[in-house]
Order: sequence, then C-alpha cells, then structure tokens
Amino acid sequence: MNGKTLVMGVIGADVHAIGIKILSHAFGEAGFKTVNLGVMVSQEEFIEAAIETAADAIIVSSLYGHGEMDCRGLREKCDEAGLVGIPLYVGGNLVVGKRNFAEVEKTFLDMGFNRAYPPGTTPETGIADISKDLGVA
Repeated sequence: MNGKTLVMGVIGADVHAIGIKILSHAFGEAGFKTVNLGVMVSQEEFIEAAIETAADAIIVSSLYGHGEMDCRGLREKCDEAGLVGIPLYVGGNLVVGKRNFAEVEKTFLDMGFNRAYPPGTTPETGIADISKDLGVA
C-alpha cells in the first residue's frame, strides 16, 4: 500500500459497472486504497465519501455520454465542502456525439478537473498519471 486513498464511481444516472470495477481492482493492485462507490453516484456522494475517507483524489467515470452535464460544478462543490484542491480525474465516454477529444479535455480541465481521459484509456495510464500527481514512487 502506498497510503493514498482514491474515491471512485460512475456519476449521474449511468449504470455501467464493469469499467469502474476494473479500475478499482487495477488501482488496488497498484497499491492504492480504493473506495468504489459503484454506479449512479451523485456529486454529493463523491464529496461525502472523500471527506469520510480523507481521500487523496476523486476518480469519476461516465460512459453514457452525459459526463459533461453530470460533472459541471463538482470542483466548486468540493471546494465549498473543504476539499479545496483535491485532485479530480474523469474518464470515459464523456459527451454526447462526436467531438474531438482535445476539445472535450479542455472542457473538463476548464471545469477544474486535473486530467480527463478518452474512452479506451488503459488503467495503467491512469495509475501512472495519478501516481505522479500524488507523489507516489
């Protein structure tokens, strides 16, 4: 264990469960303590779990295309709840329709996320980025 706790889940009305299970397992194998909230998780549930577990980061997954809508305002709510600056990560099929991922990524970075990942990103990519961001060797 590296001592870092990650709260993760699938936001909004999304019921896609397999990807978050894979991520939870992969991050656990990489030494993180994972708190998998499952599917259909509200912003408030992410925040409450992060506070309760003293999480080091929040990972949001969305596959049904409404991530942009579901994630709007999360950074501000985290800050208001005392989680100022907590790293936020998001990945999956985040928007409806075909959009260039660079544009999608900019949208999420502008919303206060530290990193955004397109569909098909491997868990290893996220693990490497989050390990680097959180100072895990």
